[in-house]
Amino acid sequence: MSYRNQWPTNRLLSTAARLVEHAWNEDLASLGVTHAGVMALDVLQSEGSMTQAQLASQVRVQAQTMGKTLHRLEAHGHVTRSRNERDRRSHVVAISLAGERVLADAARLEQNLLGGSRDSDEQFRDRLVEIIAAHGGARWRREVEDGRSRSHGAATADRGAGALAEGH
Repeated sequence: MSYRNQWPTNRLLSTAARLVEHAWNEDLASLGVTHAGVMALDVLQSEGSMTQAQLASQVRVQAQTMGKTLHRLEAHGHVTRSRNERDRRSHVVAISLAGERVLADAARLEQNLLGGSRDSDEQFRDRLVEIIAAHGGARWRREVEDGRSRSHGAATADRGAGALAEGH
């Protein structure tokens, strides 16, 4: 019997999450994006253009951290930034066609990351959402459930649930 078979469930979950995150980051590097970049692109694609501060809030990071992510995305042509017409002190960020393509490529990589069938993936995701809802408090539970109802049955997985679980 393998020693890992004796690990408590929380250790298995934590280890699996770290290993998947490392593999995911390696796969994303081949596309020239980071996990943070994919999360930003995903929000921009689903919610539309917005200011850097709004995007940072949606992804749950500091505006300064988002600035670094957006600089990299802009350098690769994945986003565009233009002066905010309502407030000239800020910029509006939008996903570009190149950003949409890299997001689709990232979704395919993510789909292949865990293996298994679409049905087993959906069951696994449902269980992860239950765990997050049970341990994430009322604020996180509502946001995870809202995100799940919007994306349930969609071809692209909701990467936001991972950020909610990590507290980003």
